[in-house]
Amino acid sequence: MSFIPVPKIMADALTEITPEFLESRGIRLLMLDFDNTIVPYTTNEPTDKMRRWLEHMRASSVQLCVVSNSKRDRVKIFCEKYNLNCITHAKKPFSKGISQCLRQYGIPAENCALAGDQIYTDVLGANCAGVQSVLVKAIYNHNFWLKARHALELPFIFIARKRSIIV
Repeated sequence: MSFIPVPKIMADALTEITPEFLESRGIRLLMLDFDNTIVPYTTNEPTDKMRRWLEHMRASSVQLCVVSNSKRDRVKIFCEKYNLNCITHAKKPFSKGISQCLRQYGIPAENCALAGDQIYTDVLGANCAGVQSVLVKAIYNHNFWLKARHALELPFIFIARKRSIIV
């Protein structure tokens, strides 16, 4: 377990991550952040590319589960519509939701990854829980606070570009 907020893997978008890449790293379960990772905060509808990616992933041997800090029903409604399991109120970077997901699937942490757009919640939470952390670029930082948070993450992103696997 690492308390360092540097991702193990980086990708421009969630849709760049393939089942083959995950399988080559021994990953059998991919946990997904929801807001700004699958869809922007401003909509509940995924792009066609994201919809195709979800279908492709569900057809693979890699299992998916949305692990979101959100308390809104939109996450559950989305997951129902797209046939995804989900855990809400995850409290990342704390281990509550990640640990719940690991117990639910019965897969060891070393065979799991968590993909998300935030260093201080998704990456730190994954690293602390012993799962592989995957940082994807936020879909749309539409307000001042999201842009400010991203600015605070830049030093860790800079370090990660030298140390992480880039997809």
